[in-house]
Amino acid sequence: MRIGLLTEGGFPGATGASGLWCDRLVRGLGQHRFEVYARGDGDPSPDGLPPNARIARTGDRPAATSRIERAAFGEDRVSRKAYGRRDRRRFTEAYRALADGICAEADVVPAAGTTSETPFSAGLHALADLARERGGLPGALRSDDAVRTLEAACRAPGARRTAAAAGLPDHLAFADHLERALRPLSFDWYTEDALGAVDVCHATAGGTTALPGLLAKRFFGTPLLVTEYGVGLRAHYLAPDAADRSAPLRALLAALHGRLAAETYRQAAVLTPGDAHARRWQERCGADRARITTVHPGMAAERFAEVGEDEESGDPATLVWIGRVEPAKDLVALLHAFADVRARQPDARLRIVAVPRADEACGNTYLAHCKAFAAQLFPDEAAGAHAVGENPVTFEELGGPEAPTLEDAYASAAVVVLSSVVEGFPTSLVEAMFCARATVSTDVGAVVEVIGGTGLVVPPRNPRALADACLALLRDPERRHRLGAAARARALELFTVEQNLAAFRGIYLELLSHAPVRHRPGDGVPFAHPAEAHVPGSWTHPAPMTAATGAPDA
Repeated sequence: MRIGLLTEGGFPGATGASGLWCDRLVRGLGQHRFEVYARGDGDPSPDGLPPNARIARTGDRPAATSRIERAAFGEDRVSRKAYGRRDRRRFTEAYRALADGICAEADVVPAAGTTSETPFSAGLHALADLARERGGLPGALRSDDAVRTLEAACRAPGARRTAAAAGLPDHLAFADHLERALRPLSFDWYTEDALGAVDVCHATAGGTTALPGLLAKRFFGTPLLVTEYGVGLRAHYLAPDAADRSAPLRALLAALHGRLAAETYRQAAVLTPGDAHARRWQERCGADRARITTVHPGMAAERFAEVGEDEESGDPATLVWIGRVEPAKDLVALLHAFADVRARQPDARLRIVAVPRADEACGNTYLAHCKAFAAQLFPDEAAGAHAVGENPVTFEELGGPEAPTLEDAYASAAVVVLSSVVEGFPTSLVEAMFCARATVSTDVGAVVEVIGGTGLVVPPRNPRALADACLALLRDPERRHRLGAAARARALELFTVEQNLAAFRGIYLELLSHAPVRHRPGDGVPFAHPAEAHVPGSWTHPAPMTAATGAPDA
């Protein structure tokens, strides 16, 4: 089977959960051929790819931003001269339908399986058809006609109030963002030797990443599978640069990504969220429950086997927190809780192990704030304390001398703590479960689904409840060991790489079994010649009749 793997740049060679999952998927399903279609700013290299995968196409040439640059690329010429009057009218009508769908106060989502279209989807499909016929439309999407059309849609009757308040800077910024989002319309991926030749399109995220799959389905009928382990729409809402944008621009961007996500969910043959939290986001955007199959992320359990099988490891008075240091992890509440724990159990210790992150500036600022707050909470103990063990709270970095590996960090813990106020799929909790560690977590994201009944869960932003739960486990070793053993058994059943691969192996076969048979150039036509034609002898020609009996002449 040929799988078109749609990624947002980076893979292969990418670091992080998405790139690691893609690599495990491709290597684990060696019987299938994977063709990687990567859009975005990444420049994936074929180095290290397994033999059943290849880089098929990459996209997203940096677009010109000024009129002079657009003229240099010939983009104004494409949109104004190469387009005749009829094509310009087609573009304006399609772009207006798309903009109306984005600016409208509400967008009624048709039922799954119907042929009805929203203004947004009708405009998107019309632009896709025009782009395929004209060889792309980047200049048109950045033209003055597009900005004027967008402005008219924002001020049309029925437009949302925030859109009507948008000014020219908002229109220009949104048109630029929309061009980048719709850039796949102008790719050369939609031919018989590209996405037209694959059996299944598998998008590693929804929204803009899955847009090429929507076009492949429209042009070739290729089934689309969308896997989301982090909901892209949620990530857009939580983007750190959102605060720098005006309210009308934020509303327009939210509407764009919401409409695109809804169209992706409506058109996908199968959606595979990583947890019930992501599943709820998809259902709120109109996804059909009958086409949703939860597939938990697969994680390597082998690296934690030694720690998980050693029931005697760990300091019985040590709490460990592991993760990326950022405000959403609410380390301030954890420090408040630990101050309460320390007051009631003086030998308790807290290790905060920071995982390096890409945005070092944001992480370092919050980390410095947390260190200063810890020094205020424990002023006498912190004074002059530099060696590990002198301070009840230590801040360490994964890979450093105190915490060289994840296994070492988890092995030192009696209880692993998660204090987040926002969380998707809690990877650190699964790792702790593989290590047979009891956990105390806040009730956010997919925490309850992951933990089941194998750990304690408390409300977020409640330091007293967090402290009470930690103390309950620190003071009851038997309960800790019992919960840790149950957690390890649950993780090995639900969250391994093997269960993840088995699920996608079955989904691929299911999609192919329901997809219509397509004959590609060079494949030939099945049963065009009878099987007898390949057997020596004159089986395909009638034998001459004898004159006497009218029977075939032997």
